[in-house]
Amino acid sequence: MASLGTSVLKPPLTSSTPASSRPGTSSANSSAPELTTTIAILPSKPDFPPFDPKPPMQNDFNPNLEPPPPYSIFSPRQKLVVTLLVSFAAMFSTLSSFIYYPALVPLSESFGVSLGLIQLTITSYLIIAGIAPAFMGDMADQSGRRPVYMLMFSLMISANVGISVVERWEGLLVLRMVQSAGGSGLYGGGYGVIADVAVAEERGGLVGVLLLMTDVATSLGPVVGGGLTQGLGWRWIFWFLVILTGSWFIVILIFLPETQRGLVGDGSRRVEGWVYQSFWSVFYFKERKGKKGTEAVVVGEKMEREGGEERKFRFPNPLACLPVLADRGSLVVILITAINYAVKAALQTSLDAQATEIYGLSYLQAGLVYLPSGVGGGFGSFFAGRFVDWNYKRTVKRGGDEDFDKNSPVFPLEKTRLEGVYTLHAITVLGIIGYGLALKFRAHLAVTLLMQLLTGTSTAATFVICHRPGSQ
Repeated sequence: MASLGTSVLKPPLTSSTPASSRPGTSSANSSAPELTTTIAILPSKPDFPPFDPKPPMQNDFNPNLEPPPPYSIFSPRQKLVVTLLVSFAAMFSTLSSFIYYPALVPLSESFGVSLGLIQLTITSYLIIAGIAPAFMGDMADQSGRRPVYMLMFSLMISANVGISVVERWEGLLVLRMVQSAGGSGLYGGGYGVIADVAVAEERGGLVGVLLLMTDVATSLGPVVGGGLTQGLGWRWIFWFLVILTGSWFIVILIFLPETQRGLVGDGSRRVEGWVYQSFWSVFYFKERKGKKGTEAVVVGEKMEREGGEERKFRFPNPLACLPVLADRGSLVVILITAINYAVKAALQTSLDAQATEIYGLSYLQAGLVYLPSGVGGGFGSFFAGRFVDWNYKRTVKRGGDEDFDKNSPVFPLEKTRLEGVYTLHAITVLGIIGYGLALKFRAHLAVTLLMQLLTGTSTAATFVICHRPGSQ
């Protein structure tokens, strides 16, 4: 390879021919030095090693280097057990809402108020359900999962007992808000526990269990509520919830370990205090007694994060989650979910009263008319999840490059993930219009149930497309 060298000064020529006689020269500048250029030829073979685009492996430097520690000490079976514990608990959030719908008319008659005032207790329940999880989530990040679970179950059980014996509508309104404050955070709490024990690649199936339990509640809740209302009276709905939530509260106390990573890390760090002790933690730390890494962390005095910095308590800030709305993508997904949930709640709230007034159904039958929406929601969740996974694989195949996957910077993640949302929105809109027309013109009950099936399927599928984790 040749390169241009540096310019050098060459002394005057010593030839016997006078400089003045050479072409292009004169006697005036015959004594000035002559500017010339030299050409340097580099060797054809470089004396440095060629660049290797493949980085060396860590073990090339240190063959004895240990692999990184696992994300969690929980085995796959233990992760599944923990997921089942929090998923069944999350079911109470949906169950407490949907089991209430078949009792709207009996509640109106019992308290001597209009149906609109009874429906106001649903509105207040949903308002608190939008606010309380922000408090509960911030508290769980500070003090751990188990204390917050204890608080939420205590609020739920207390509210259910109170509603079972309340005699005034105002008391029902307040107690429903307390019930919502306790139950609405259970879904977010369950997702947080799953994120504590499982990496993103493992969360898809585990969160699927969580979604399945909440979908089951939307189907069975109204049926149970209608049966209890017709057979034993509306108050037994809440006695049933007292028995169910109280029993599972005991199960949570005994078996659910503390998983908050700021306290226990990967689960191998012990936290002092009876609220953090479960059967699993007592057994695990008894086996590892005296081993390194099991020193106790005293909550409230000097709690250590995984990075080692000191941790202090502060009042829960429900506004801490608002910066998420500044991200355009997150805002769009939240709006899609919020609008679909509002639509689903409006349809489900009106169904019981319309079924008994227009079609003359009993309370049990009014509970059964919620089944199409619940069944549609189950099918919609299942097939939407399969569609998302299939669409990821299809997009990867279209890329044609073995390095082209969802982690690639050029992968159209948002487009792939949200493909089909417009179709689902169209089905939801058509279902709402059809439902309204069926009630207005008193169409056959099958038409109304078909519209419920369509909207239940489309809204549930939309939820899955917007929130399904761990898709490959």
